[in-house]
Amino acid sequence: MPTIDLFLPPETYPAWPPARRGGPAPNVPAPRAARTPIHPVAAAWILVALWVERARQRRVLATLDDKMLQYIGITRYDAARECGKPFWR
Repeated sequence: MPTIDLFLPPETYPAWPPARRGGPAPNVPAPRAARTPIHPVAAAWILVALWVERARQRRVLATLDDKMLQYIGITRYDAARECGKPFWR
């Protein structure tokens, strides 16, 4: 199945305030830049792509044997519970 990459506007990260002499820097984050809203159709496309990816990952999880599940650190019960969830959760 072909995949389509969706690019969202880059998110800027706050800069660390310079350390003051005589003590640690204050724990005050820099103001966060406002995100550019995306078009509702693009948001719906992203949501559907997320649902498709969740369904694919759960199908793959259902095919793993006990040794593989042990390797990734989950039990058969955890895998069955995750696979039983609907795609929107």
